[in-house]
Amino acid sequence: MVRGLSCNFIKFALFEMKTTNAAAVSSVSSAGEDVGSDCFVRVRKRDFEKLEAEVRTLRELMPKVINCDFIDTIHKGRSLDAFRERSDREQQQQREDCLHIRSRLDVALSECQRERQEKLVLKQQLWECREELQQQKAFYTELGAASCTLLWSASQREETIRDILADGKLEPFLSIAGQTMETFIKFLNDEAKPQQSSNSKEHHLVLALAGVVTNIAAVSCGRDFLSSSAHILLDTLLQLLCLMKPGVFPKLKVLMLMALYNITISGNGLKLISESPGLLPLLCTLLEDPDPEVCLQSLRLLQSLLLEREVMSHMTTDFLSSFPLSRIHHLASSRHPALKQIAQETLEDLASFTNTQTKDPVKEH
Repeated sequence: MVRGLSCNFIKFALFEMKTTNAAAVSSVSSAGEDVGSDCFVRVRKRDFEKLEAEVRTLRELMPKVINCDFIDTIHKGRSLDAFRERSDREQQQQREDCLHIRSRLDVALSECQRERQEKLVLKQQLWECREELQQQKAFYTELGAASCTLLWSASQREETIRDILADGKLEPFLSIAGQTMETFIKFLNDEAKPQQSSNSKEHHLVLALAGVVTNIAAVSCGRDFLSSSAHILLDTLLQLLCLMKPGVFPKLKVLMLMALYNITISGNGLKLISESPGLLPLLCTLLEDPDPEVCLQSLRLLQSLLLEREVMSHMTTDFLSSFPLSRIHHLASSRHPALKQIAQETLEDLASFTNTQTKDPVKEH
């Protein structure tokens, strides 16, 4: 309330001073004394005394009105003005930053949209390339299957095998054949239903390749070549037979076993295959296969080993301790005539082999 009265008083005093000055100027003007704007002027003594009294009153009241609170209020007002100016500048800077960020966001969004469009185009191109590759794969697989099937039929003639060997292209062909069979078996053996691929072009291609290898091994010159220059292929055949599950791809197993059996007809081939460390476990597994043809060819390969005493001499301990004789006895009563006969012959060979091993220590004495 005091502060409000003081302000009103100051306003009133200033108004009175203006009124007095105006009256003084009017009185001087009425007297007709014009001495210039920057010279002394004459005023009435009464007006001067009145002005002097007013100034004295102001001097007396000024300390009461303009006190510490008033000065603090002025300082606070100035501080508020400075704070408002600073806030305005900061807000302006923030607006500019926001506009800059918004412009960058717009640029980033446009760039993202452009990249999204490019990605869609690339996806479309990738899909088209995949479709084209699938078509090319199907075409070349069908072409390879047809060509290898023709070669399989042609390789049944011994003259064809001799011509192939004379041409000097057999080694790269066997390398490609081994890689193709390995890729096919490793890829499809992990599928939930590999039997669905038994009628595929890939399966026919692999069967034809295995058939060509089998026919090459059926000729003496082909056996010699495989025994001397195709060690990697023979190891691959043994490894793939280990990978294939029972009941899966029986035709392919039969062709592989026939190829190995044909190679054992050669002395070098028999020695090479018999030295494989996983041969006996492999034969034990193959004899448990549900397909009778697989069991038949496994027994034929076993017979080929049993007929060579020197080859079996270093396998005697492992052979007698781990070989499933009960499974062979079971196969000897099979309804499959050829399997029954070969199983009985194998049992006779095993008995002869066992008797020989028990008599050998006596002869040494």
